[in-house]
Amino acid sequence: MTTSSETRELVIVSGASTGMGAATARELARRGFHVLAGVRRDQDGEALRAPGIEPVLLDITDPAHIAALVTRITDDLRPLRALVNNAGIPGAGPVEVLPLDDWRRIFEVNVFGHIAITQALLPALVRSHGRVVNITSLNGKVSMAGYGPYAASKFAMEAVSDALRNELAGHGVQVVVVEPGGVQTAMAGHGTAAIRDLGARMTKEQFLRYGGMVQALPTHVAAFTEAGVTADVAARRIATAVTARRPRTRYTIGAPAALLTRAARFLPDRMLDRMTSADLRKHYPAGAR
Repeated sequence: MTTSSETRELVIVSGASTGMGAATARELARRGFHVLAGVRRDQDGEALRAPGIEPVLLDITDPAHIAALVTRITDDLRPLRALVNNAGIPGAGPVEVLPLDDWRRIFEVNVFGHIAITQALLPALVRSHGRVVNITSLNGKVSMAGYGPYAASKFAMEAVSDALRNELAGHGVQVVVVEPGGVQTAMAGHGTAAIRDLGARMTKEQFLRYGGMVQALPTHVAAFTEAGVTADVAARRIATAVTARRPRTRYTIGAPAALLTRAARFLPDRMLDRMTSADLRKHYPAGAR
């Protein structure tokens, strides 16, 4: 059995190798939690290791990794305060163009992996009256041209979160959603490389339909990310979702997320379409605008 007089509760953060996940692990450790920080590689874990942060190898699509994490929790005397489902991969491109295998991979990580780890850890969370914090996205409320694959996975997690919140309401487990807008992390750069590769593989007919859009997406993503909040700012918001005595059901991160999630509730669909399309069109090549 593992215990410590210095920290009272455990928190699990998936996708903690870099960026928002790593910043969240550090913020929660600073607030006195013992953080099991899920990383994909040993070297990422060593870079993150610090007082209150215990890196664990965690690919949320690998059942063996999840089983090992459950064992680690079971062997610990401290209660599990929260599971922060942060891991994720980007995915962009026209619905017609992105191969189905890419769609499946996006959903495998961004949806099914989170469901798998949540299912495995819910018995511990029910015992401790803990909390599930699902990191979705602005794109879980507003789906824009070119962002359909990623948005679809985040819309799915919004739906899963709503169902789970109601299912667990009588069992002492709170479910909170955090919806970031732009956050300054490396994830956007990984996604833009894939977009450029997708553009190079389009047929001539597809390029005539979507060429301008696909060329615009990398700079649109870059501009949105650059204008976003830092990972540390996002981490403080996530930590609030973990620690608030009476948390909201949803928190946004950054002004664009707050603005667009509200707009999606009140604006007619076509007006919202025009607004988001105009923002993307500013990044089209000059001849395609």
